[in-house]
Amino acid sequence: MNALLAEGLTDAIGFVAGALLAFGLARLLGIDPLAPGYDTASIGGIVLLGVGGGVGLQVARRLRARLRARQEG
Repeated sequence: MNALLAEGLTDAIGFVAGALLAFGLARLLGIDPLAPGYDTASIGGIVLLGVGGGVGLQVARRLRARLRARQEG
Protein backbone atom coordinates (compact mmCIF):
# COMPACT_ATOMS: atom_id res chain seq x y z
CA MET A 1 0.00 0.00 0.00
CA ASN A 2 1.18 3.49 -0.76
CA ALA A 3 2.73 5.06 2.37
CA LEU A 4 0.82 8.32 1.98
CA LEU A 5 -2.48 6.47 1.56
CA ALA A 6 -1.80 4.41 4.68
CA GLU A 7 -0.92 7.58 6.61
CA GLY A 8 -4.08 9.34 5.52
CA LEU A 9 -6.30 6.37 6.31
CA THR A 10 -4.85 5.84 9.77
CA ASP A 11 -5.14 9.56 10.53
CA ALA A 12 -8.79 9.56 9.44
CA ILE A 13 -9.59 6.42 11.42
CA GLY A 14 -7.91 7.82 14.53
CA PHE A 15 -9.74 11.15 14.26
CA VAL A 16 -13.16 9.55 13.72
CA ALA A 17 -12.63 7.01 16.50
CA GLY A 18 -11.59 9.74 18.93
CA ALA A 19 -14.54 11.93 17.97
CA LEU A 20 -16.97 9.03 18.39
CA LEU A 21 -15.57 8.20 21.82
CA ALA A 22 -15.86 11.86 22.80
CA PHE A 23 -19.44 11.93 21.50
CA GLY A 24 -20.28 8.92 23.66
CA LEU A 25 -18.64 10.57 26.66
CA ALA A 26 -20.58 13.77 26.04
CA ARG A 27 -23.84 11.83 25.87
CA LEU A 28 -22.97 10.07 29.14
CA LEU A 29 -22.42 13.48 30.72
CA GLY A 30 -25.81 14.64 29.46
CA ILE A 31 -24.40 16.96 26.80
CA ASP A 32 -25.83 16.85 23.27
CA PRO A 33 -23.35 18.38 20.80
CA LEU A 34 -25.90 18.01 17.99
CA ALA A 35 -28.70 19.86 19.79
CA PRO A 36 -30.30 22.71 17.84
CA GLY A 37 -29.03 26.14 18.81
CA TYR A 38 -25.79 27.14 20.43
CA ASP A 39 -26.28 27.01 24.15
CA THR A 40 -23.42 26.43 26.55
CA ALA A 41 -23.91 22.66 26.70
CA SER A 42 -23.85 22.20 22.92
CA ILE A 43 -20.75 24.41 22.57
CA GLY A 44 -19.05 22.34 25.27
CA GLY A 45 -20.03 19.18 23.42
CA ILE A 46 -18.63 20.51 20.15
CA VAL A 47 -15.36 21.39 21.88
CA LEU A 48 -15.27 17.93 23.43
CA LEU A 49 -15.72 16.36 19.98
CA GLY A 50 -12.84 18.41 18.59
CA VAL A 51 -10.56 17.51 21.46
CA GLY A 52 -11.50 13.84 21.17
CA GLY A 53 -10.78 13.86 17.45
CA GLY A 54 -7.41 15.51 18.03
CA VAL A 55 -6.47 13.00 20.72
CA GLY A 56 -7.50 10.13 18.47
CA LEU A 57 -5.38 11.56 15.65
CA GLN A 58 -2.35 11.85 17.92
CA VAL A 59 -2.81 8.29 19.19
CA ALA A 60 -2.97 7.00 15.61
CA ARG A 61 0.21 8.87 14.69
CA ARG A 62 2.09 7.57 17.72
CA LEU A 63 1.00 4.01 17.02
CA ARG A 64 2.06 4.34 13.40
CA ALA A 65 5.46 5.72 14.45
CA ARG A 66 5.91 2.88 16.94
CA LEU A 67 5.09 0.28 14.29
CA ARG A 68 7.46 1.94 11.81
CA ALA A 69 10.28 1.94 14.40
CA ARG A 70 9.63 -1.72 15.18
CA GLN A 71 9.80 -2.62 11.48
CA GLU A 72 13.04 -0.70 10.92
CA GLY A 73 14.82 -1.84 14.04
